[in-house]
Amino acid sequence: MGQVVSYSIEDKKLIQRAYRKLLRSIKSGMDDEDRKNIRMAFELAVEAHQKQRRKSGEPYILHPIEVARICADEIGLGPTAIIAALLHDVVEDTEVTQKEINEKFGFRVGLIVDGLTKLDGSYNSDSPQAENFKKVLSTLVEDVRVVLIKMADRLHNMRTLAAMPRHKQLKIAAETDYIYAPLAHRLGLYNIKTEFQNLCMKITEAETYEKISQQLHQSKRERNKYIKEFIKPLSQHLDEVKVPYRILGRPKSIFSIWNKIKTKKVPFEEIYDLFAVRIILDVEPKKEKQICW
Repeated sequence: MGQVVSYSIEDKKLIQRAYRKLLRSIKSGMDDEDRKNIRMAFELAVEAHQKQRRKSGEPYILHPIEVARICADEIGLGPTAIIAALLHDVVEDTEVTQKEINEKFGFRVGLIVDGLTKLDGSYNSDSPQAENFKKVLSTLVEDVRVVLIKMADRLHNMRTLAAMPRHKQLKIAAETDYIYAPLAHRLGLYNIKTEFQNLCMKITEAETYEKISQQLHQSKRERNKYIKEFIKPLSQHLDEVKVPYRILGRPKSIFSIWNKIKTKKVPFEEIYDLFAVRIILDVEPKKEKQICW
């Protein structure tokens, strides 16, 4: 990593741990050139952000590393996007230039980083949210990875919002609910959309969120038992037809349950569809319709 006086020994341990976690999360195939460029982007970002700290007090570099990990692990993006994610704040927040990015990492990475820098530069927290939404959407025309990296950036910021003042938490949550959650849905990032909604609710409706969370926890054993009983005959039937499958059971999101409580005007105890079951069949595409229906 080189001699960086702004990082303590503990900082360096945290940074290396985060970087190793990022490397383990990369699912798409990487060649030696990709590994070299990811390492080079990491080292450049570490040096560029060395004097910066987040509101929580932790080294700022942990943020771009985690954004890159989300891109790789939760969105499934490849090496080019991972490199751009590591560098997504360097041009705007440090002395690194766009020209330097282009020369070291090539046109495509440079274009994505430039798109992220311009998006942040044109973004105005005082502008109407509809106007900001248009600015985010306009970047889809250039390279969808700009928006996907911005999604990962916003997701990590929402996950770590506790260190921010209350008024900023409310403003960022409102913006996320209006812009990023619907956009995640349109892009097919349903897990991220759900997490955005839950994280927003946790801030704007903290008491209700905590109450539903506790109620879900208290009913967890009974709910898991019901899911097992529900899945058992499905498994038996699928075993008989000898189809490779996976059955996943999960509770509905707190935001979804809250919506049902409001819409139906009933208490938590009268909401019965608290879980969802997903059956995933591993069959040839041409046989999917026949087997599923």
